[in-house]
Amino acid sequence: MPSDLPSVPGVVGADDVLATARSIAAQQEASGAIPWFSPTGGVPGHVDAWNHVEAAMALTVAGLRAESRRAYEWLRGVQRPDGSWPAKWILGEVTEPGGESNHAAYVAVGVWHELLMTGDEGFARRMWPAVRRAVDFALGLQTRRGEIIWIRGEDGAASDHALLTGCSSIYQSLRCAVALAERLGEHRPDWELAADQLGHVVAAHPEAFADKSRWSMDWYYPVLGGPVRGADAARRLAAGWDTFVVPGLGCRCVSDQPWVTAAESCELVMALDAAGDRDGALELFASIQHLRHEDGSYWTGWQFEHRRHFPGDRSTYTAAAVVLAADALDGASPGARLFKEVAGRPLGPCDASDPAACGCALLPVPR
Repeated sequence: MPSDLPSVPGVVGADDVLATARSIAAQQEASGAIPWFSPTGGVPGHVDAWNHVEAAMALTVAGLRAESRRAYEWLRGVQRPDGSWPAKWILGEVTEPGGESNHAAYVAVGVWHELLMTGDEGFARRMWPAVRRAVDFALGLQTRRGEIIWIRGEDGAASDHALLTGCSSIYQSLRCAVALAERLGEHRPDWELAADQLGHVVAAHPEAFADKSRWSMDWYYPVLGGPVRGADAARRLAAGWDTFVVPGLGCRCVSDQPWVTAAESCELVMALDAAGDRDGALELFASIQHLRHEDGSYWTGWQFEHRRHFPGDRSTYTAAAVVLAADALDGASPGARLFKEVAGRPLGPCDASDPAACGCALLPVPR
């Protein structure tokens, strides 16, 4: 077992983290793609680029480098000429061809993380054309105000709305993309300006986004992705705590259903840690260990009124979130601060924070 695996004393040890990562590798397809879950009962899980990258990051954290590189090589090989990836594949077949902006942009987070963890600049250079195309695809969906539209359909038409969770994730992706560009000598100040505009809209303009407030991700993702930090982050997390967190069980997926999920809980763990609430992060991380399976994988969720696992699978993206949360709490790896800072600079929004006084609606995004 690698000696530098993360651990969280009293909660999970290094061997536990490795077992969880191996549960991801066990479900990786021969192509390198990582589905949400392996076929169970004849029902195969789908692959999407965002969760695929998250799973590859977890494999890297656990030292499963060959499996992680296979995942990135597959992703590079199936990228479309416009820089996007299909929204879904099942067993290698595209089932939803539309290109989601947050799916495309997240490759920048994965490649930056891999560079931090391995120091392999050759890998980063090999992936750079894919990152560049993907980020430019996402920014092709940015509005004049700064939010980024959710998806471009197969016919090339953009949808009519932006998602708060997706845009919060894209903000982190853009910050990682800028750092990667600087490391490789390919400076992109247009990406930096686009990130500042996007971060401000996420932090100050809720009217820019479709109402998905019943989903816990819309509550904590502005903190996790970086646009909301400091006192504003603490207030935001406190305001939604009683709505979404079930003491001793974890974080709900949606506010109106008796269902806690390990992935959302672990993302909230990382948001709490990024906001400076380490004690709260540790307590929440410990609370979701009831979802751990004996083989190291994690049940996706728990329906606590009916007292059963729901929806009944042990998903790779859930295992990945556990590994990344453990790494963030351990804090020792080169990539452990990924949700706190990029290239030594703290994640955070642009300086303008007054939605009444800002001029972001008048700022054009350079193309």
